[in-house]
Amino acid sequence: MSVEAASVPLTALAWASGSSTCPNDFKLISTTFDGSNANFGKGFGMKSSYYLCCSSKPQGSVITDIQFVSEKESLPSGFYYIAEFLEPRASVSKKKRLCVKSVSFNTADVAVLDVQLTAKSKVILPHYTCIGDMNGFVLWCKKGRVRPLPKPRSINLDMRELSLEKGEAEPQSPAYNSSAASRPVHPNKLSKRRSTLEIKEGVYDTGNIYSISAMDGVPFALHPKFDCQPIGNVPLVNLNNIQIKSITDIENEYNYSFTVEKTAADRPQFRSALQSLEA
Repeated sequence: MSVEAASVPLTALAWASGSSTCPNDFKLISTTFDGSNANFGKGFGMKSSYYLCCSSKPQGSVITDIQFVSEKESLPSGFYYIAEFLEPRASVSKKKRLCVKSVSFNTADVAVLDVQLTAKSKVILPHYTCIGDMNGFVLWCKKGRVRPLPKPRSINLDMRELSLEKGEAEPQSPAYNSSAASRPVHPNKLSKRRSTLEIKEGVYDTGNIYSISAMDGVPFALHPKFDCQPIGNVPLVNLNNIQIKSITDIENEYNYSFTVEKTAADRPQFRSALQSLEA
């Protein structure tokens, strides 16, 4: 058996007693990757047989995770036990149970694409994740993206169409699409207020939208409270009493001899305090 995952994600896992009880839309895993019989019911005291089967039939949801849960563990959040298609007297061991998690196909990014079984040996399947072992078999799963990643969009042409510069010819880049050159070129739409300003004033830089502010076109006028007209003749200020002083007059007027400070500095108490600070 080759290890090649299906191109579509799995939508369901189930137990079946054999090909007779396996539903038509499920695929029975009858043998392991290394060629052994994949009957989980074999062993001492086991009278019934059951096999793992999987389905990729679209059901609106896909399997995103698989786990083995022992009888002492609680069911993880968002998981549920897989269905059983068994004969009337057949039963599946409850010591360890298989559970899966499904989400809507529209919200799934990564899902389970394939499952494989190996006997308890040192066989390692490349690109597969080991889920765990049960009744002598090891379960492996392979995950992949449900849909490819979106291709990065080239924004060179879009940015060229959104350019705010008027009448400026741009050099054609190597990635420029010739079909875009045949498109009709529409002038940039200007607001009614901006068009009026361009006609009346003619001093604004219309090539840059940021050169127009919210105060453009608003007439300047003083508030009536500050628009005071002089009543009568304004009296002239008498400048005859202003005295112009020379530099010598200013130095003599503000001369200070520092006599008080020199007297205080000559005192013994001040000298001892000054010496203690210097020490």
